[in-house]
Amino acid sequence: MKLYTNTEGDNLVQKYIDKGGEVITVKEGCLLDYGIAILIADGYKTTILKEKYLNAWSSAYTKKSYNKLPTKYKIYV
Repeated sequence: MKLYTNTEGDNLVQKYIDKGGEVITVKEGCLLDYGIAILIADGYKTTILKEKYLNAWSSAYTKKSYNKLPTKYKIYV
């Protein structure tokens, strides 16, 4: 599983916003801005961004992209 830094996560969020998409925060993060976020934009895959605990002082993001939004996240959209 690839981990992304806070800057890379913020850049991904900004990319979706610039495209005219939406960022839905499902859960707030402990150390980073987003615990779980859903990113949706026309022309891009739906992406789930999750905070991953590394140790007491740091965490990182993981991302997973889907062609269609998974059923368990549809209640937030």
